[in-house]
Amino acid sequence: MNGLGNQIIVADMRGTSARVTPQAAIAINARSETRFDQIMAVHDPRTPGTANYVEILNSDGSQAQACGNGMRCVVQALTAEQGRQRFTFETIAGILFGEETEDGLITVDMGTPKFAWYDIPLNEEFADTRQIELQIGPIDAPVLHSPSAMSMGNPQVTFWVKDDVWSYALDRFGPLLENHPLFPERANISIANVVRPDHVILRTWERGAGLTQACGTAACAALVNGARTRRTGRKATITVPGGDLVVEWRADDHVTLTGPAEFEWRGRLDPVTGAWTRSEAA
Repeated sequence: MNGLGNQIIVADMRGTSARVTPQAAIAINARSETRFDQIMAVHDPRTPGTANYVEILNSDGSQAQACGNGMRCVVQALTAEQGRQRFTFETIAGILFGEETEDGLITVDMGTPKFAWYDIPLNEEFADTRQIELQIGPIDAPVLHSPSAMSMGNPQVTFWVKDDVWSYALDRFGPLLENHPLFPERANISIANVVRPDHVILRTWERGAGLTQACGTAACAALVNGARTRRTGRKATITVPGGDLVVEWRADDHVTLTGPAEFEWRGRLDPVTGAWTRSEAA
């Protein structure tokens, strides 16, 4: 499936105790025809009141705490299968809620943001994470500097620019910043341009996946960081390379993410080796 071009594999692991191994994820991603950004492994529920436990793997085999675009794909897949429109999921980041709306878009409640340096987490104490000491380029003339940092279930860094987000070599410095010593769990690195208080243009280097067409948690972070630095309101359209997402930071402190999801093809995988057979196209 894909969420605005964010390539997602929804792996149905219900009815089995098996798990998709990091080695399998790496093997699947090594083939051009099965390359992906995240695997959403849907397991039987572990907690009463939830529909499923969802484990998330990046294309490098590492585990992710949250993936907004991937959760929308899971909601759409389960809605098509079961006819239900509302679901409660458990992930390692906590309990998430998702629903398919009448217009066919999917809204996911991504939970509440965290701002304390130790919750993000950072390896250095910052009293105010709306602006942290981090830069790319010479000390006296940095290319990027003073980003906002927070957690949307995973570490997020948002650099603010006033010009074209495509004019920055995110493919070059993204991996350097993702693995910067400041981030013990690595981080998603984003560049954001606020066009209007209700419109942000965003590019993201996603930890464990690289440049992606869309990153839902980074879009949420851009809106929340924008609101808490008074660059945006509490609801905005976030334009990512794959299209538009709508993010709202509600009065109850929860962040919702709304956008499309699309089925591409179906197959069978070996969760241990990554062996793959494609069986059905959209």
